[in-house]
Amino acid sequence: MTTDLDGALAALAERVRASTVCVHDARGRGSGSGIVWPGDVVVTNAHVARGAHAVVETRDGRRLRAAVVRRDPSRDLAALRIEGGAALDLTPVTVRSAAELRTGELMFAVGNPLGLVGAVSAGLLQRCNGRWVVADVTLAPGNSGGPLADAAGRVVGVNSLIARGLAFAVPSDAVAAFLGRAAVRA
Repeated sequence: MTTDLDGALAALAERVRASTVCVHDARGRGSGSGIVWPGDVVVTNAHVARGAHAVVETRDGRRLRAAVVRRDPSRDLAALRIEGGAALDLTPVTVRSAAELRTGELMFAVGNPLGLVGAVSAGLLQRCNGRWVVADVTLAPGNSGGPLADAAGRVVGVNSLIARGLAFAVPSDAVAAFLGRAAVRA
């Protein structure tokens, strides 16, 4: 029997999945996840999109060529613009300022780890500072570049690495600065 909580969590996962894509290195050197960000851009990690181009695969299986329009290896961020305007029919995420987070909040990671498209893991926020959002969610190869979201489905970070069993995500405010936009207050 499905409880109300189960239904709410499944709906939350589906909302975040709708804005999560798979990003393939154009040279076939690996893949990870990406986030359809407001403003017709896909955000991922710099270590996922290493070249001048990448292939973005949508949930419905479309494979779209994308140009890497901005990279910052020091923050492990890359911004992609899908060629031909195809991004216009993709659903952007709702973003929340990571500066508003409180230790203990419920967090969700969505991505494509180990070939499992749209996988979801959950855990609690351990800490947040200007450099990282740290949560005890499970990440694996393929989660890189995917969203870390709060219990309302608002993205608070871009999953980047695992250290000592904890997930480290680039805060949404750092992503906004990277993109040259004002921080989001949701």
